Amino acid sequence: MVRFARFEQNGSVSYGTAEGNQIRRIDGDVLGIWKSTDTLVPLADVKLLAPVKPNKVFAVGLNYRSHLGDRAMPQVPEIFLKLPTCIIGPEETIVLPTDTEDVHYEGELVVVIGKRGRNIPKEKAADYILGVTCGNDVSARQWQKNDLQWWRAKGSDTFGPCGPYLVSGVDYNDLQLELRHNGVTKQKQRTSDLIFTVADIISWISRRATLEPGDLIFTGTPGKTTPLSDGDTVEVEIEQIGILRNKVRRED
Repeated sequence: MVRFARFEQNGSVSYGTAEGNQIRRIDGDVLGIWKSTDTLVPLADVKLLAPVKPNKVFAVGLNYRSHLGDRAMPQVPEIFLKLPTCIIGPEETIVLPTDTEDVHYEGELVVVIGKRGRNIPKEKAADYILGVTCGNDVSARQWQKNDLQWWRAKGSDTFGPCGPYLVSGVDYNDLQLELRHNGVTKQKQRTSDLIFTVADIISWISRRATLEPGDLIFTGTPGKTTPLSDGDTVEVEIEQIGILRNKVRRED
């Protein structure tokens, strides 16, 4: 298992591998060719960023039975798009727009694509995955319900927290996901309960859209969700990955 970190130090952005309370800087890009160096940086001295800067961000709706409510079981993965500009990193602030009141958290496993592919068979999907990370598919329910498209309900700035690490070498098909809202557990379920597996999702998307290194796929949220308020803290924790923590504030 390797935990990759994308971080900023003294105005410079780099990649490294997390080793306890230090990060070992790497030369190159985790989306391409890279090698480890002998340079170790204290974790306390850097700012962790979102693990990648994606060109495309896909997301799956209604992918846990516990989230369906009275809605029908989907027959195929129901895909929507989030804007790449919505992605923020750990400890960055989720900003609640002034003109909507019902903005919810959605804790999710997020897949990071590692190589280009189209028409990917399910049995080959794992070959296209670089790793996984924690995500929060922040959702403005009022806009989601009333708008024709979800570009602002799901893709407004700061509506896509990801991090803290990009982890490879884990069994992403069976990880425990937990979301805490102001310290209280609100969502808790294993990724083995996904209706459509990661392989299902990758294969389905790639039938019509070419997947490229750095693309993100939010895989769906379990259970029920509740609104966020100014001053809240929301944490998404996935075992073997870490804790994605973000504060919340109302837009000025």
